[in-house]
Amino acid sequence: MDAIAAIKGSLESADMIGMAYLGDLNDAELMERPHSECNHINWQVGHLVCSEHQMMSGISADAMPALPAGFAAKYGKETAGSDDPSQFATKDELLEVYRAQRAGTLAILAASTPDELDEPTGVSYAPTRGAMLRMQADHWLMHCGQWVIVRRNRGKPVVI
Repeated sequence: MDAIAAIKGSLESADMIGMAYLGDLNDAELMERPHSECNHINWQVGHLVCSEHQMMSGISADAMPALPAGFAAKYGKETAGSDDPSQFATKDELLEVYRAQRAGTLAILAASTPDELDEPTGVSYAPTRGAMLRMQADHWLMHCGQWVIVRRNRGKPVVI
């Protein structure tokens, strides 16, 4: 397996896990915080989408689909403390924007050559283009662990 296939596999695994954890949660449950000092799931998903857009735009300018008007503002640090669902997207809206962004990421990956994966990004947490692409999977998985807490508190079935 080459590096491009490995990164694609990581993105697919993270997607499968994330969508399994989100699958049976409704809009109200997405507004729950796994802990009082954690962000609610809705904000976390919006943050993941905005982060993916920003990181991928950083390695491939103009390659990502535009975020909907006002979307990034809903998921900035300033809104993380809000528990007002009217300030955020619905689950369906979040997942629609996520799918568009992930398609953009996969297109960037598919257009990459193995040598391009070694190009530096200047970013300490993802120093190469390949690391930045792989970070999209890692970032989702970092947050998925928090969603399990809400699932358990709600008595949801184990899905993974």
